[in-house]
Amino acid sequence: MDSDSVTSLTMFDQLDIISMAETTMMPEEIELEMAKIQRLREVLVRRESELRFMMDDIQLCKDIMNLKKELQSLVAVPEKEKTKMEKQREDELIQKIHRLVQKRDFLVDDAEVERLREKEEDKEMAEFLRTKLKPLDKATQSPTSSPAEKKAEPPPSKPTIAKAGLAIIKDCCGATQCNIM
Repeated sequence: MDSDSVTSLTMFDQLDIISMAETTMMPEEIELEMAKIQRLREVLVRRESELRFMMDDIQLCKDIMNLKKELQSLVAVPEKEKTKMEKQREDELIQKIHRLVQKRDFLVDDAEVERLREKEEDKEMAEFLRTKLKPLDKATQSPTSSPAEKKAEPPPSKPTIAKAGLAIIKDCCGATQCNIM
């Protein structure tokens, strides 16, 4: 072996030792940290899903509004002056708007079902973390530390479309006008 390879091997070993020396976590703490990271990943995936719902809703509202504008221009023409093509187009627009509204209603219902499922998952995860944190707190508390010093972090809160976002989705294209329109 030449001196360069011995030096690089020694540096590699030192790096490995340094990274392992910095880890003073117990296996239970590592497991808990991994559970928290997994939970954070789930929260991000949920948020991505919610944003996709919202983007789909915005696009549906835009499509509906464009069709409504075209329909209004056709409806503005007196019935006696309409051509057969204009009457057909009017019927087509009404059918397209109806299909888009049904699609949007399904989207809103689907978002609500997903929100309720996620709420149940959150309860289960909070209970799981509570049971994991209690034994860990007892094991990691030193005799001099007080319970006020070591409080368990609640699981990260999940951003939801529950109130404001769902209200916007329900109002859009419905009886009340949304901001998009």
